[in-house]
Amino acid sequence: MTSHPIPVSSLDGARCPFGYTAPVTGEGPTDVPQVPQAPVGVEAPVVDWIDPAQMMADPYPIYERLRAEAPVAWVPVLNKYLVTTYAECHAVEMDQELFSANVSGSTMNRALGAQPMLRKDDPEHAADRKAINPTLRPKNIKEAWAPVFERNARHYLEVLEGIGPGAADLNRDYAAPVASQNLIDLLGLPDVAVEDMRRWSHAFIAGMGNVLDDPAIWVRCDAAQAELDALLADLIPHYQAHPNASMTSALANSGLPVDNVAANVKLTISGGMNEPQHMITNMVYALDRHPDQREKVLADPGLWATVFDEAVRWVSPIGMYPRETTRPTVLGGVQLPAGAPLGVVVGSANRDQAHFSENPDEFNIFRTKQCHLAFGSGVHLCAGHWAAKTAIGQIAVPLLYQQFPTLRVDTRRVTTWEGWVFRGLTALPVTWDQ
Repeated sequence: MTSHPIPVSSLDGARCPFGYTAPVTGEGPTDVPQVPQAPVGVEAPVVDWIDPAQMMADPYPIYERLRAEAPVAWVPVLNKYLVTTYAECHAVEMDQELFSANVSGSTMNRALGAQPMLRKDDPEHAADRKAINPTLRPKNIKEAWAPVFERNARHYLEVLEGIGPGAADLNRDYAAPVASQNLIDLLGLPDVAVEDMRRWSHAFIAGMGNVLDDPAIWVRCDAAQAELDALLADLIPHYQAHPNASMTSALANSGLPVDNVAANVKLTISGGMNEPQHMITNMVYALDRHPDQREKVLADPGLWATVFDEAVRWVSPIGMYPRETTRPTVLGGVQLPAGAPLGVVVGSANRDQAHFSENPDEFNIFRTKQCHLAFGSGVHLCAGHWAAKTAIGQIAVPLLYQQFPTLRVDTRRVTTWEGWVFRGLTALPVTWDQ
């Protein structure tokens, strides 16, 4: 591990993100106010030992080493500074003036064809988000959308039962189609098949995580963009004339430009399917590996909310998001220049021993409750987190165990995980007693 040199001159005129140093004033007419000092830190360590393939397979050993050796480090293979501790990730999220979501060369902007709200700072971010907030408020989710989510879950429980315990895959046969249909309904996208929604979401997710600029990923992503843009070209004017309770209708009638509306619909398709889908399988996988906790949850349904919260901390479906410094600063004692590309690795922060003192690598629904960053923080707190908690934590997974009390991972078949920017189970074979 070497040092990534940053000229000291690049720090001229900068200020500490936590405020100016107070001027020191003596007495008498010759007093001279002290000039605020630029932040001082060490040169960023360069981490050249990271293997992207290993990050995709299992990033957690790499995260542990980074937190111990280089919590803020330049990673040449990713062309980013990775930030891996809870304190530093939280500090970045809470200061949008210094750490901007409007990053240059954003893979998200490229993947979605325009700049969505997650790549904006206030007031532009607030203007986009204002349009969808009423739809996603807890009261509206409970009253208007929970019955829809339950209907969809019950339908795919029947599908799962029809496939049978010898062949069922929870990701393919339940998690993905439930998340897909919930999103189709919430967005108000008529005549869209669950397979198309899943394909679009996977294409956008792959594009957002395409930090190595794989051209084949962009081909898939561009095709998904074109299909969805053609649908929205008809749907946006329809909802402007005939509004309803859907998110797309709310966006279409917000006064936002059409490209804003389209980008935010695509954003919702990516995260709005990815996180709920992976949370279904994450929760089942976690409970399967901890049968003592599963027994307590099945005996006390009031624990389901805690299961959801601990599972989203333990394996965060959204593992990393980008930020960019607006001026030279110091983060975690490390000098950062203006325009520094950051990868805020919340998947690592959520297992930081310095914040989660009770063995954070373990899934434990009875741990002391502490804040995590799985849904972000500050102004960019995930707008859909209440919808996900309701649809998955209160409906889809509890109903799954009601239908199949003996549900378990089928160890005769292969379980697969993938990803670090977005992480989840891509295959989770399950079985149950008939």
